[in-house]
Amino acid sequence: MEENKQKRISIYIDGANFYYGLKTINERYSDIFFDFERFTKEIVGDSELITIYYYNAPLKENLNKWVYWNQMKLFERLRKIPKCKVVLCKRQRRVDRDEKEYFIIKGDDIHLSLDMLRDACKNKYDKAILISGDGDFTQLVDYVRKENKEVEVYAFKDLTAVDLINKANRHFWIDKKIVNRFFYRGKKRGKK
Repeated sequence: MEENKQKRISIYIDGANFYYGLKTINERYSDIFFDFERFTKEIVGDSELITIYYYNAPLKENLNKWVYWNQMKLFERLRKIPKCKVVLCKRQRRVDRDEKEYFIIKGDDIHLSLDMLRDACKNKYDKAILISGDGDFTQLVDYVRKENKEVEVYAFKDLTAVDLINKANRHFWIDKKIVNRFFYRGKKRGKK
């Protein structure tokens, strides 16, 4: 009887890791053109989707208005996906040795970890899908599996910690073929 029970799946997307993963395939690729809804539907298949969590931090509007507004459109598109929760964190300004300014995301890893752990402990899912190759999640995956949950990792090969995939039940590489399948195919702009 229990064997035929449909698996409950929750998906946890590390937005910054995904963005930089796309860049390892092609420098011109951007997550603003990626169809997360179709991608997650394919991952879930016939199982029951519980929740999709997406973690990232908004860019600073004054740095590049075009990129900023495209990211806002991505967040809005994600919010329209059924059962998707967009968790926005903060960008923190830093300065390197050459006095060049850059920003880092603060809070995304801890939010993702707490959500996945809380949901595992409250028995909200049978399988967690982690879309990230960040080695910081290795202990998280280990702990969630000790809670008798399956964990699958979807990641970009060039940005993935070996320890992370070794702790998961299974892993899948997000490669150029997969990325190209899930890009939006909008109207082509006329050439000048």
